Parts: sequence; structure tokens; C-alpha cells
Amino acid sequence: MNASKTTLSLAFTTTFGLLNKVGEWLAPVGLRLLLAYEFWLSGVEKLHGENWFADIQERFPFPFNIVPPEISWQISTWTELIAPVLLVLGLGTRFASVSLIVLTTVAWVSVHAGNGYNVCDNGYQLPLMYLVMLVPLLLSGPGKLSLDHWIAR
Repeated sequence: MNASKTTLSLAFTTTFGLLNKVGEWLAPVGLRLLLAYEFWLSGVEKLHGENWFADIQERFPFPFNIVPPEISWQISTWTELIAPVLLVLGLGTRFASVSLIVLTTVAWVSVHAGNGYNVCDNGYQLPLMYLVMLVPLLLSGPGKLSLDHWIAR
């Protein structure tokens, strides 16, 4: 019984050790790619669309409510285009993550809250999902399959 318990323990330790090693390389990649895709689509839509920020500028939290709508639109558009590229590459991942956290928080407060959006009808679910996915990238970085990791080595 004791030998089989040791064998089982060793099997679990080996399996979880392998999963941890694979996770260091692959786990953050899924987050990075999904977030990059979602924010890229939004940025392209803004790039080819009309600026509607003037209609909601008073809902932006301070200090964003004092920034002219055209500047806010450009900042939002280019953040949603540049940060996804950084996420895909795993380059400047923490900077890209914090930029998208700020952008998502402002969008949540000024646009999504109470209006519903995409996968939900309460306005909170999708921005909250983005924030929950961005926090691990901010705190733990992009993982080993990234330019950030390669540069740090």
C-alpha cells in the first residue's frame, strides 16, 4: 500500500510539474491573444468610424472628462491598436496591460455601465472579464513565450 501511495504521489508530482513548465510558456499566451483580438477589433472600428466621444465626454471620470473629445478618441483608438500588437509579441506586456486596464475602466464607467454590451445585458460582464484577464498579465508578465522574457534573459 505504501509503495503504491508513493508511486501515485510521484505520478501526480511529475504530471503537475510538467503542467507547470508548459504553463509558464503557454498559459499567458491565450490571454494575450484573446485580449489582443478583442481590443484590436475595437481599435479598427474606431479608426474607421466617427468620433462619438463628444456625446459622452461628461460621463468620463476625472481627469479624462477635461481632455478634448478628439484627443480622447485618438488616445483610445491608438491604445486599442498598439497595445494588442504589444500583447501578441509579448513586448512591453505590463505597460500594454496597464494601458488597457485604464482604457477599460474609463469605458466601463462612461459607456458600458447600465447600457449592456455584447455578451451581457447589465453592462458590467464584458469589461469585468477584460479586467480579470489583464490583471495576471500585469502582475505576472507575459510568460516565457514572449519578447519580454527573451529580452530579460
